[in-house]
Amino acid sequence: MKTHTLRHLVLAADLVWAAVAMSLAYLLRYGWPQSAERSAILAFGPPLLASLFLWSILSSWLRLDGFRGGLRVPAVLSQLLPAVLGLMAILFAGAYAARFYESRLVLGCFGVILFLGFVAIRLLLRAFLVSRYRMGAVRKAVIVGSGTLAQEMAATIDRHPELLCQVVGFLCPAESASELSLPEPGFELVSLQTIGIVDLLQSRRVDEIILAVPKTGHPEILELAASCRRAGLAVSLIPQPYELYLSRPELTDLDGLPLLQWEGAAASQADLFWKRTVDLALSICVLPLALVAIAPAAAILKLRKGRSFRRELRCGQHGKTFWMYRLNSERCASELPTYEFLLQRSSLTELPQLFNVLRGEMSLVGPRPEGLERTRHYSDWHKQRLTVKPGMTGLAQVHGLRDQHSSEDKTRYDLQYLLHMSPFQDISLLLQTAWTIAPRLFPVPRSRAPVLQVPVETHMKTVFEEGLSSAHSSHSSSD
Repeated sequence: MKTHTLRHLVLAADLVWAAVAMSLAYLLRYGWPQSAERSAILAFGPPLLASLFLWSILSSWLRLDGFRGGLRVPAVLSQLLPAVLGLMAILFAGAYAARFYESRLVLGCFGVILFLGFVAIRLLLRAFLVSRYRMGAVRKAVIVGSGTLAQEMAATIDRHPELLCQVVGFLCPAESASELSLPEPGFELVSLQTIGIVDLLQSRRVDEIILAVPKTGHPEILELAASCRRAGLAVSLIPQPYELYLSRPELTDLDGLPLLQWEGAAASQADLFWKRTVDLALSICVLPLALVAIAPAAAILKLRKGRSFRRELRCGQHGKTFWMYRLNSERCASELPTYEFLLQRSSLTELPQLFNVLRGEMSLVGPRPEGLERTRHYSDWHKQRLTVKPGMTGLAQVHGLRDQHSSEDKTRYDLQYLLHMSPFQDISLLLQTAWTIAPRLFPVPRSRAPVLQVPVETHMKTVFEEGLSSAHSSHSSSD
C-alpha cells in the first residue's frame, strides 16, 4: 500500500468520524430526538459541513496524518491538539460572526470527541502497521552504498512504518565496507563477486534496491540496476549530488523527463517576523508561571551554593556569541543533591533562558546553542544550523538528544526542522517537549525498544560486501 493511499484513507476516516462525532455530541446534549425534534438536527448541518471543509484543508496543508513524526504518539498528540483547537476556534468565531445560534455545549463536546477519535484512528493505523510487520507483509530493501547518506536513508525508513519497508542489508564495494557501521550484532558479512548479486538478492527475497552512491551513472551501477530490473526487483535512487537536509526537493515531470529542483532552506524575512512574534507572545504568557517555578529554586540555590544563576558563553545566530542563562546547577555532575537532580530532570534549570528569548538572543524553538569549542570544529554542513536563532528546545531534543550527544546527530534533526519551519511546527514541538519532560519526572521502568515493536529477522540483516569493479565480467577477477 503506497504512502499517499494511506494518507487519503486517514483523511477519509477523519471526515467520517467528524460526522459521527457531531451526532454523538448532539445525543449527549439532547438525547435521542423525537420525530418533532428531528428537524433541529439540521441546525448542526452548517457547522458540520464547515468542519469537513476546514479539516480537509488543514490535514493536507499541515500533514496531520501523523506520518511526519513516524506515528510516534507524542508527535501525533502534539499535532492534533493545536489543529483541533484551531478548528474549534474558527467554528465558534464563525458562528458568532454569522449570528448562528446553536448549542455551544454541543460544539464543545464535538471538539472533544473529534480529538479523541482522530487520535484513535492513528493508533489503530499504527496497530495495523505493526501487524503487517509481524506477518512479514513488508517490502524488503537493500541499500547500495556505505556512506552517511546510505545509513541516514536506512534510519529514516526505520522511523517511517507507513512505508511498509524494511532495510535488510547494505551492498557496497569491498573497499568501502569499513565505512559502514553495523548497528547490531545480528548483521553478517557476505563477500561475493558481482555476477552473483542478483541471485543472492532473490534468495533473500529482496523486493527493492535503493541506490545511495555518489556515481549512480557509473557503468557498474547501471549494469547492477539493469540486472535487478530484469529480475523483477524495483530500483530507487537518491539523486546526486545531494547533501543531507540542505534543500527541499521538488520533482517536475516534463513530458516524461524528470526534473528535480532543490529549494534552499534559508529563513526569509517573513519567517523571522512570525517567529519573533510567536516567541514574544508565548514568552510573555509563560513568564509569570515560569517565575513562580524559578523563584523558589533560585532561593534554594542561593542558600545552598551562594549563587542562584550562572551564564555560559554560547554561539548564536550567524556565529554571534551571547551569554546563555540557567540556574546554577552543574550539568553531568557525578553526584548531585536530590533537589538539583529534580531541577535538571524537570528542565527547570533552563527556564531562565526565557530572558534570552525576550532579549532576542534565542527563540523558543530552534537548534540548541553549543559552546565555542564545538562550533569551532563545525563543517559547512553543521554551520547551516546557525542560520536561525538557537532555541530552548528543538526537534533533536524531543527525540531524546541532549547536550552530551554529538553535534552530528543533533544537526540532522535541526536541519530537518529548518526545512519545515512553521508556527504550527513550533507549537507542536513545544507540546512534545512537555511530553518528554513528564516521563523524566515520573519514570516507568521499561526496556529499550524501537518505535514500532516488531520482530526482526536477524538472519536477514546482512551487509553485502561486493566488488563492483567486476560488474561487466562473466568471471571473477581471479580467473
